[in-house]
Amino acid sequence: MSVKSSVLSLAALLAAGTALMSPLSAVPVWADEVLPQPYPAAAPIPEPQDVAYPGTIRLQVDATDTERRIFWVKESVPVKGPGPMTLLYPKWLPGNHSPTGAIDKLAGLIIHAKGGAADSQRVEWERDPVEVYGFHVDVPKGATALEMEFQFVSPTADNQGRIVMTPDMTNVQWNAVALYPAGYFTRRIPVEASVKLPEGWGFGTALDVAKEAGKDGVTTFKTVPFETLVDSPMFAGRYYRRLDLDPGGRSPMHLNIVADRPELLEATPDQIAFHRNLVVQADKLFGARHYDHYEMLLALSDKLGHIGLEHHRSSENGTTPTYFTDWNKSAGHELLSHEYTHSWNGKYRRPADLWTPNFNVPMRDSGLWVYEGQTQFWGWVLAARAGLTTRQQALDNLAGVAATLETRAGRAWRDLADTTNGPIVAMRRPAPWISWQRAEDYYIEGQLIWLDADSLIRERSGGKRSLDDFAKAFFGINDGSYVPATYTFDDVVKTLNQVEPYDWATFLRTRLDTHQAAPLDGLARGGYKLVYTDQPLSEASRANEAPGSLNLTYSLGLALDKAGMLTSVQWNGPAFKMGLTVGTSVVAVNGVAYDADRMKAAVTAAKGQGPAVELIVKNGDRYRIVRIDYHDGLRYPHLERVEGTPARLDDLLTPRS
Repeated sequence: MSVKSSVLSLAALLAAGTALMSPLSAVPVWADEVLPQPYPAAAPIPEPQDVAYPGTIRLQVDATDTERRIFWVKESVPVKGPGPMTLLYPKWLPGNHSPTGAIDKLAGLIIHAKGGAADSQRVEWERDPVEVYGFHVDVPKGATALEMEFQFVSPTADNQGRIVMTPDMTNVQWNAVALYPAGYFTRRIPVEASVKLPEGWGFGTALDVAKEAGKDGVTTFKTVPFETLVDSPMFAGRYYRRLDLDPGGRSPMHLNIVADRPELLEATPDQIAFHRNLVVQADKLFGARHYDHYEMLLALSDKLGHIGLEHHRSSENGTTPTYFTDWNKSAGHELLSHEYTHSWNGKYRRPADLWTPNFNVPMRDSGLWVYEGQTQFWGWVLAARAGLTTRQQALDNLAGVAATLETRAGRAWRDLADTTNGPIVAMRRPAPWISWQRAEDYYIEGQLIWLDADSLIRERSGGKRSLDDFAKAFFGINDGSYVPATYTFDDVVKTLNQVEPYDWATFLRTRLDTHQAAPLDGLARGGYKLVYTDQPLSEASRANEAPGSLNLTYSLGLALDKAGMLTSVQWNGPAFKMGLTVGTSVVAVNGVAYDADRMKAAVTAAKGQGPAVELIVKNGDRYRIVRIDYHDGLRYPHLERVEGTPARLDDLLTPRS
């Protein structure tokens, strides 16, 4: 057929209304149809500007409804004139590294105008169709403020989110109970906050009190920027104790404790001394303080949700109720040192792309291998130096970290740098194949990278310098300032070179951007090696594990909770090869009902030429028999001292005098 006849045939088809196939799609296109086009974008929300907000917001929070777990909020926002205005609910929360603001729990929002002819007039709001954390309003003529009432309906069950209120305690996070105007840096928006607590409750917060609670039970705080308010949460409770951690020190430092029961508040003199030692050792490490006072908030509860969240002049810490009363078996002793380190690393020194002008500008997490990785490193080091943990517990932690990363199959496809995107990609949801998917490995692998750097500095300098020198030079600048100082990758490299000249850029990029083996050189240079034996770590070193759980990660390639349900399965390990998954329950071991000791005995009996481990497993309503042909016995990670080598790791964990 000629070109001319083809054109004529096409014209005939069009005239007849015949469907044609688009060359780029299998979807038929009719001659008289209009292809869809994008709907016009919503009007943009005003970008934040570094200008002063005209007026002071007044925020009132009633936290007395502890049975229903509802925070009742009243907020007055001054306005500068009539016209469109956007109010924002905080979305990107510092320390969460992701858009986790609980907008779903804001309820009952009603707004009225105040002032002029519009006084008491209801002002309707419209949620932004794209940025659902934004509420558009039209301020009426003559109004001087918007008066808002709403509730934060906090979780009443674990499956709704973290529990932040119980009949005996509460965790007031101001970002959850406040709206703020778009178009301004949050450091330029002044807020006067107040809170009403149940009668007789004590509280801790980094906010300074302007007016103590009177007959109305309301405590009013001094006016601060909205940025500072969000960074200054509160723990409050019926059973409350405050300990001075730096008597007569250069700036006040307190441990504020709330507990489920009054006897849980009892701490021995030695335990108090360990926490005071933490302050001493941090001072020696960083050589500066970036706060005018610091309030550690600690909840000892199995009812309030556990937490570890950093702030510049405080930290939120929630752990096991028996933190003090069963010290040698309780978990969380390194938690406080980790979060306290963040006052320097993460809050004062902050990756440039992670700092944002308000809480609705997206964060970028590329620097978390320093922000969290080096904090993980110093958290364990300071805990050991202070006596919060023993040296052996610190070594056992490193053994577990090294073993985890040595067997991390996901290294084959995902480098460490990409795991810094984990909080945004996965939103910290549980993963079915954590060893393959990788989660936020920048914490623990960052810990090993910085151990590697420390031991290398020690080796090259003949023991004259260490990562302590980096900490003082990088985090200890501008003593007394708590205005965040941002940094880039090049700034990190520059300071490392000032401490010990070396090709630090290649050192770091090789560990961040490649798929090489886990960075265990720091252990070797530190005088230790990773080994596996059939003896588990001490009970004290396993305190962070769930009670009754069983970790057979390095033998059968699985871990179980106390009921026998699989909580993790190693990618390509023995259990994986038999089709076992997280959520599967082990019903019986070698024909007898499951228990942890029986499972360990079966693994031991299979060693060498013994019989395969036979399991009856259940997943949903399906039962099956699985025979795991594994014969290397129980394997638990430990660090073993290498005789004749410098004990640099021991030096690292030794208290500074």
